[in-house]
Amino acid sequence: MRILLVSIKSIHFRRWAEQLEHSGHEVYYFDISGKKGILSGMSWLHQKQSWKYRWDFPGRYALKNHFPRIYKWIQSFNDRPVDAVFEAYLKAVNPDVVHSFTLHLSCTPILNVMNTYPHIKWVLSTWGSDLYYHQNIPLYKKGIIKVLPRVDCLFTDCKRDIELAKQLGFKGQILGSFPGGGGYDLKQYDSFIIQPISSRNLILIKGYQGELGRCITVMKALMLLNEELKHYRVVVFGADMEVVEFVQSNGFTSMFDFEIYDISKSLSHKTVLKLMGQSIIYIGNSISDGMPNTLLEAIVMGAFPIQSNPGGATAEIIRDGENGFLIEDCENVEAIKLLLLKALSDVQLMEAAFQINQQQIKPQLERSLVTSRVLKAYGSIDYN
Repeated sequence: MRILLVSIKSIHFRRWAEQLEHSGHEVYYFDISGKKGILSGMSWLHQKQSWKYRWDFPGRYALKNHFPRIYKWIQSFNDRPVDAVFEAYLKAVNPDVVHSFTLHLSCTPILNVMNTYPHIKWVLSTWGSDLYYHQNIPLYKKGIIKVLPRVDCLFTDCKRDIELAKQLGFKGQILGSFPGGGGYDLKQYDSFIIQPISSRNLILIKGYQGELGRCITVMKALMLLNEELKHYRVVVFGADMEVVEFVQSNGFTSMFDFEIYDISKSLSHKTVLKLMGQSIIYIGNSISDGMPNTLLEAIVMGAFPIQSNPGGATAEIIRDGENGFLIEDCENVEAIKLLLLKALSDVQLMEAAFQINQQQIKPQLERSLVTSRVLKAYGSIDYN
């Protein structure tokens, strides 16, 4: 089968694509952003990139920063239209299947082209808030209800979005729900588990705020636990500047053994995994998401998860009060405080949750197992 992948460059896309390396399929990649650079170390993947500009002229970035109106006018002539470039590449590749990753970035711009070639099977992978959040925004919903009836096959990162896609017009083949970047190399991850659960005293928090994150709500809950957390180390990673400013203005470093790493000084993936391997608790909080990759990694690394549950997605993996806690109201400071207190005061619960996650959840996330299931799903596509 000849497969044409359509996506922006991202670590999750790269990990998903790597599952196809030894699949026997002929795999092509159209970078929907058109920006410079290839996915390195993937010589087996035929890549179409750096197509965006007719002329990538010297001083373009300086002009964009200092004279944005002039830059915008120039780019109205200089930008190549994505649909025209994609259609030319589609004809050259002549794929059996086009696989787009996320609806709004990688489906909407090429919808007219795909409508012109209805015989080509179109696969969509939905990630994160692709459907759940964007269905409530009129401009995005307009695209959703146009794209989904044309899509033939669907991957999701949570079961919630399968039913949601059907409600929004999808009538095709369900290929399954899998982590957005495929599974995890458990042997490699296990090498980062450096502390047993009984000796851990680190509380790790995802620092995302922005449009959908609610890290500041978690920070407010921590402020109510000054005395209870005095023997714990608290680390926030991937923090938005809004979170950094909140922490600085409220004296967190004087309250706790506290560290914060903002997005501009982002930690390597390896460093985050090592932190998870030292963490007794991991907290992620947002108003919308699919199945969070960081949640799955925290579970693999043995941390007790406390995670928001938008639309019931997280409840697909966390049984509340058994192998973690669900945050049902991501804006409720008092409720988050009580969940954290309850976890810290119940050693037996955390030990039991560790066993459940290590013995029941973790094995299902193993890279080779997920890859075999993903390849079986690709193989079920009737493209003749």
